[in-house]
Amino acid sequence: SLSCRLYCEEEKDPKRRSCQTVLAEALDIVVRSFAPILPHLAEEVFQHLPYKKGSEGVFRTGWINASSAWKKPGIEEAIEGACAMRDSFLGSISGKNALEYEAVIVIEPGLLFELMEALQAEETSSVSQLNEIMMASQTTLLSELPKETPADANIIEGTFLINLEGGDIREESSYKVIALPIAKAKCPRCRRYTSDSSSTPCPRCLKVIAGKGST
Repeated sequence: SLSCRLYCEEEKDPKRRSCQTVLAEALDIVVRSFAPILPHLAEEVFQHLPYKKGSEGVFRTGWINASSAWKKPGIEEAIEGACAMRDSFLGSISGKNALEYEAVIVIEPGLLFELMEALQAEETSSVSQLNEIMMASQTTLLSELPKETPADANIIEGTFLINLEGGDIREESSYKVIALPIAKAKCPRCRRYTSDSSSTPCPRCLKVIAGKGST
């Protein structure tokens, strides 16, 4: 999912830029963390950061100062919940290519469903944050089991404990995850099974290519 954001999205797409921002912030924190122990290595890395302006060294720019913007309530729980569902999904297709499947997540209306909606606003998406975490070609988020679910579908059930506001809000929610073989063809550009033909890029990639051609 990381490589898909960096190499498949448009250069200035918010998804790609946000990924670069996270990588830059993570590198900055790691470098400052080991600077007291490995000062020469830290300084060399710091001086080669392509986005740093000025010539001040790592020791003259202060200690770690993470922005409060990174501490959004519910984000950590949303990611941890999605990762738990991803483990259930990948476990149900052990040894197989996750991109050959659609992940169907079923959660009853409640706090966990709302957290997942923060990662995927649409019912079905191949480009949402939730789908990137699931590592599938597309993810569908539902509040009840679809009637057309195959009788032989492997339905994995699990629970996730939500802990918010320092423990003031605690809620254990159940979920179901179903891995369904995807019917679409592999996109020759992003390698996800989201294209109508194996010789034609998927709609997302066609849009990106068209945008590059017009610049």
